Amino acid sequence: MKEVSPAEGQALVQGGAVLVDVREPNEYSEIHAEGAQLLPLSELEARYAELPKDRPLVMICRSGARSARAGEFLLQNGYADVTNLAGGTLAWNEAGLPVVGGDA
Repeated sequence: MKEVSPAEGQALVQGGAVLVDVREPNEYSEIHAEGAQLLPLSELEARYAELPKDRPLVMICRSGARSARAGEFLLQNGYADVTNLAGGTLAWNEAGLPVVGGDA
């Protein structure tokens, strides 16, 4: 699966990709990348069909591990354009990109 830096991920989202946060709701409510759509990894198998197949997906979690697992699952289930955001929300925030919550 492709991996991108936070800046590259933001550029993909600005170009129409969907940013999918696979952390749990309590983590998401603490801090998340601006514009990220929450779909917890624990619900992914039941809800993945909610994600569009006609737009690129950029997967994000805390540090990149869960989002990579989620992305691999989507690729195995008919999604073609799935990218993992390396370093996750931690890296996104450290890069100074817009977040909701946290110290923002």
